[in-house]
Amino acid sequence: MDGNGRWAKKRFLPRAIGHQRGGEAVRRIVRAAPDLGIEALTLYAFSSENWRRPAEEVSDLMGLMKRFILSDLDEIAAKGVRIRIIGDYKVLAPDIVALLDDAIERTAGNTAMTLAVALNYGSQQEIARAATRAAAKLAAGQDITPEAIAAELYTADMPPLDLVIRTSGEERLSNFLLWQAAYAEMYFTDVLWPDFGAEHLAQALCAFGNRERRFGGR
Repeated sequence: MDGNGRWAKKRFLPRAIGHQRGGEAVRRIVRAAPDLGIEALTLYAFSSENWRRPAEEVSDLMGLMKRFILSDLDEIAAKGVRIRIIGDYKVLAPDIVALLDDAIERTAGNTAMTLAVALNYGSQQEIARAATRAAAKLAAGQDITPEAIAAELYTADMPPLDLVIRTSGEERLSNFLLWQAAYAEMYFTDVLWPDFGAEHLAQALCAFGNRERRFGGR
């Protein structure tokens, strides 16, 4: 979900306003996704590298997340959306962890769509964690297989990743779902995240639907 800062800069506004508008884009996309037939939607909300940002900006992002949960959880739950958190979110502030735990518990039985939010997430760290956990379960001399690692990923109980969407003209994965994206399709758009809406999501899905997927074959 890239481009909040650039969106604000183009309008001579504080970055915090860009993040607020990015939060509104999250709301639009979460509302639109189930109607577009999306089974699971993963949003990269805060990476493990984002801690390097200025403390004030990190505080703004955390506050925005709290407000989103408090204002939107009832609607999300009512629409049958299940919330998952991927990443080491337990290191966040206790009040945020409590809100997230409540959201996970309240929506655990929902089946309309899974909304996975990546918080304090980095894919290389996820793979290292999964490999360590897989190795601990093996008998001496057994090999670690791709299947064993996949079973220990945060996304183990989610459907395979089909499509990665990157906004704002960036064309890299930035440590996001590296293992899961092995055969995913990539879609890059110049649209800044605060401007991204249901119509842009529909365009991405249309482009995805027109591709021939080979999964390593010819």
